[in-house]
Amino acid sequence: MRAFKIIDKGETGFFEIEKPSPKEGEVLILVKKVGYCGSDLNTYRGINPLVKYPRIPGHELSGIVGEVGSNVPEGIKIGTQAAITPQTACGKCSSCRNNRPNACRFNETLGVQRDGALTDYIVVPWEKLVIDNSLNLTKLALLEPLAVGFHAAKRGEVKKGDKVAVLGCGVIGLGAIAGANFRGAEVIAIDIADEKFDAAKTAGATHTINSMKDNVHDRLLELTDGHGPDVIIEAVGNALTYKMAVDEVCFTGKVVYIGYASQPVSYETKYFVMKEIDIRGSRGSDKQDFEDVLSVVKAGKLDPEQIVSHTFTFDKADEAIQLWANDPSKVTKIVIEL
Repeated sequence: MRAFKIIDKGETGFFEIEKPSPKEGEVLILVKKVGYCGSDLNTYRGINPLVKYPRIPGHELSGIVGEVGSNVPEGIKIGTQAAITPQTACGKCSSCRNNRPNACRFNETLGVQRDGALTDYIVVPWEKLVIDNSLNLTKLALLEPLAVGFHAAKRGEVKKGDKVAVLGCGVIGLGAIAGANFRGAEVIAIDIADEKFDAAKTAGATHTINSMKDNVHDRLLELTDGHGPDVIIEAVGNALTYKMAVDEVCFTGKVVYIGYASQPVSYETKYFVMKEIDIRGSRGSDKQDFEDVLSVVKAGKLDPEQIVSHTFTFDKADEAIQLWANDPSKVTKIVIEL
């Protein structure tokens, strides 16, 4: 079967590899759609510290069940459509014991620590399937990045009546906006690009702030009756926005970080104590996050296809990632069709 690999920094290739077979408790998935993620781009750029080369990328995927191993529930039949949760969990580490397997110490995510989905077939445990036969396969593939944002809203314990600011309106930021809206919050979307705000409003943002044009501090105070947001979700991965989240969150508020800052971050630590704030990381997602996103998408409140800027066939997977690396400003989401 076909496979696309990132061989080393800036180097890719197409290969023929052996088709896998499902074992007990596993299913064989005929891969149909794969979304490129920022981690795939960083692997191509040579700046993903978690990757060893060569690596088949791809952890945002959908497909069709092609074979079923033994001891798989009868409801999972050949022809079933599904998205796939991409992480593994050891079941023994402190994260797993605390019922947070998405943060498993020994996690191996598809396309990162183990080969991903840019290939014709992939075998996964049946528990990794998020089954739906009503949505198209592109929507199913894009549940994953949105679920990451939903998980961040859950980590922030967002509740009805909260005022939540989301820093960054990329795909994961849109998921955080939708996740906070799903939980009943009033959402403020912050970005540097006006063209991203239509999607942010569709996802559930009530207000928008362009940080290149507006005074973010003044606008946040104006929109929160002088208090600052109850929760701020950082979905950029930048030292400036890491600091901004702590500076702008209200007293006794919560800060949730999704993005990785590429350089050390300096804080005025007095705000940690004076405000008595909670600062939390948010890693990946869990199956409930997928189910929550699925319910919102099926209800017509969020359309993942609106974030797709480019679609390529499998044989153009190399051109697609080169395009993104060369001009990231033109890309919101790339989908590869198999």
